[in-house]
Amino acid sequence: MSRRQAREAALQALFQLDLNHGEEGQQEQYETLAIDTALGEAEKMPARDREYVSTLVRGTRENLAAIDSLIAASSKDWKVERMAAVDRNITRLAAYEIGFSEEKITPNIAINEAVELAKKYGTDNSSRYVNGILGAMMNNLR
Repeated sequence: MSRRQAREAALQALFQLDLNHGEEGQQEQYETLAIDTALGEAEKMPARDREYVSTLVRGTRENLAAIDSLIAASSKDWKVERMAAVDRNITRLAAYEIGFSEEKITPNIAINEAVELAKKYGTDNSSRYVNGILGAMMNNLR
């Protein structure tokens, strides 16, 4: 299993959680269920990659307000809540990896991975849209 497949599983969990937030006080249970469901799709994933999926999902959710603020500042004419759910969660995942993850990865790698996820799961325009927002975010962070 590769990091790309781990990101795909994390995206699936984040997408599920975005559409079904869970009731107050049950967010952790919903996160666990969403992660387990996404990992069920990738049954043969090594423990290291399963942990990475969990780290991505939980880290993104823990920093959601700050991540959404960065996205909002970088996306012209689009409010975060009005973005397509797939694009929004791909962008959130990449923003977490770029700015909040303890394991630092090169921003270009996170952006490239996000663009590839957008090509696979989004619309024909998703990859350009995600790339544009993340590129603007990098310019805003400099």
